[in-house]
Amino acid sequence: MKAKRDVDVPDLSGKVAVVTGASDGIGLGIAVRLARAGAEVVLPVRNPAKGERALAAIAAQAPRAVASTRELDLASLASVERLGNALLTEGRPVHLFMANAGVMTPPERTLTADGFELQFGTNHLGHMALIGRVLPLLMMGQARVTTMSSSAAAQGTAAWDVFARAEQYRAIRSYSASKLAQLMFALELDRRSKKLGWGVSSNAAHPGTTYSNLYASGPNLGRSKPSPIDGIFRRLSKLGVFVQPVDAGLLPALHAAVSVDAEGGRYYGPDGLGQFTGSATELKLPRRANVLADAVTLWDASEAMTGVVFPTRSSLANVQDGGIFH
Repeated sequence: MKAKRDVDVPDLSGKVAVVTGASDGIGLGIAVRLARAGAEVVLPVRNPAKGERALAAIAAQAPRAVASTRELDLASLASVERLGNALLTEGRPVHLFMANAGVMTPPERTLTADGFELQFGTNHLGHMALIGRVLPLLMMGQARVTTMSSSAAAQGTAAWDVFARAEQYRAIRSYSASKLAQLMFALELDRRSKKLGWGVSSNAAHPGTTYSNLYASGPNLGRSKPSPIDGIFRRLSKLGVFVQPVDAGLLPALHAAVSVDAEGGRYYGPDGLGQFTGSATELKLPRRANVLADAVTLWDASEAMTGVVFPTRSSLANVQDGGIFH
């Protein structure tokens, strides 16, 4: 696939797009682009004030947009369940789902409300649980699901139980594991959809090194003094060295989500040196993401951890007839 200098977003009128982590950064940039193309955008957010600011930003750049927020804390499976139930009650098909929200490298080991390591619990488990709960709506919309992974996934390892619960903690090691888990889940979701006839397409993307709030919020979590990493990346972004702005960093995920030539089961990212920056292109999958036995182990373990079990073929009749299963 040739690299894309920008992404041609088709007319999305009548489509519903759910974008997590859209209160700022890449998620907000993607939400704006989708809204400009006519999609109704739903922003699940943890911070209501930031959510309102995001809605104002969307309205300023897409005055005719239909946008709304919902409450969601991906670090709480109870919050995930509440949002899933609310969307199911609304009963509207979802056509695009962007699993974009995340946390990166908090300096100290932090747990989710359910006792999982924060990065693995938020980045992977929270999103998997939400996608599982709203799968009927994704099926009704014949949705494309795009999961935001990271180039760090290539360094991740498949010791899922260790990263979910272990006392020992290395920030970047756990982050890499969570991003490998997200990539493997995205690929396995596409495989299962094809096998079971869900009609949902699933792929993944990574943004390269894109300067956003992610470089401040995670590394500064629990610190009394700001982490130096935010300042370093801010300076590199201004210099245009190995770091790109949000408008460029969102392109691989936007391409994966809406382009007619983007496909399920594929992985997209920047085409530049070391995949730090550049235009959207299809990437070769990291070796560790291609181990099917690990993907099945991850899937089964994640269902057990979250209590959210995806349906089998025999569970789908109600959805295919226009109803919703629970």
